[in-house]
Amino acid sequence: MTPHRDLAHTACLQGESDAATAVAEPPPGGGEMEFGRTAIHDPTLSADVADQFEPRREGARDGWGDLDWPVVLWIGGVHVAALAAPFYFTWSGLAICLALYWVTGGLGVCLGYHRLLTHGSFVTTPAVRFVFALLGGISGEGSALVWVANHRKHHAFSDQEGDPHSPRDGGWWAHMLWLFPRHTAAEVAAHTRRWAPDLERDAGVRFLHNTFLVWHFIIGGALLASGWLLYDRFTGISWLVWGLAVRMVIVFHVTWLVNSATHMWGYRNYETTDDSRNLWWVGLLAFGEGWHNNHHAYQRMAKHGHKWWEVDVTYWAILALEKLGLAWNVVHTPHGGGRGRTAAGR
Repeated sequence: MTPHRDLAHTACLQGESDAATAVAEPPPGGGEMEFGRTAIHDPTLSADVADQFEPRREGARDGWGDLDWPVVLWIGGVHVAALAAPFYFTWSGLAICLALYWVTGGLGVCLGYHRLLTHGSFVTTPAVRFVFALLGGISGEGSALVWVANHRKHHAFSDQEGDPHSPRDGGWWAHMLWLFPRHTAAEVAAHTRRWAPDLERDAGVRFLHNTFLVWHFIIGGALLASGWLLYDRFTGISWLVWGLAVRMVIVFHVTWLVNSATHMWGYRNYETTDDSRNLWWVGLLAFGEGWHNNHHAYQRMAKHGHKWWEVDVTYWAILALEKLGLAWNVVHTPHGGGRGRTAAGR
């Protein structure tokens, strides 16, 4: 769940009237795939071409000789920049970091990229979709075009051959190493056409896709300038480091924990064909995304926390949008989003 080859990525979903009926390849172990009215792959595209996007796992592990250097430098550079945080600490910088952690990670990635654009858990206006797509983009995790394609494929082949990031290929592979093998532009294009054709057709998606890096310069410049003008140079640098680099590192790893930790540790409410688990601390850090077994059992369901103690902040945000009239057709109940049985004794 992070940037891929082109770092010019972000997206918004096509209007409900333009979305195609769901078409999906079921996972090899059985189960039902459903993403509402969002087409998740293009049946006219050759599977042989699209599946060239398969991770080159052995090459990456054996020699790391074919890396996607833009992605490596992007992720590595953000981590290096975050090392300056202790030297530029301010309480206001920390506050901005935490606020943007929720805005970009919670609203942008969890609500926008995942529940809205990937799974169609609710419907909203084109303008609101665009805003959530923009927020997801400034998380630093790349375009929804690739993000959504990766995640839909993950659900189609979860913990089976073809899953982009299964811990069965190694915990660190699932957490972040799967991002680093190189893919050609043609492979990425075939991948997104197959798994996210609805986003490919959206003009807003293409715009945000092509301006991905620009938004980070805008956000970074605004943080630096605001702190400097309102206070002093030190504060400006603090706001830049904490509001951009530290916040992005936090969002990166919290998102990646959903791919790795919640497929290795935790408990299961439902029997599914994959290794998905509910993990309480990821549930809290990832605004409800850590109740991952619940989600894999009922993929379209807007609410991921199914027990009273399974706190789901993202669902609360969706409820607020619904109350304001900005979200409708919210999938509140477990229908149309997968099939699961209660896991007795787990």
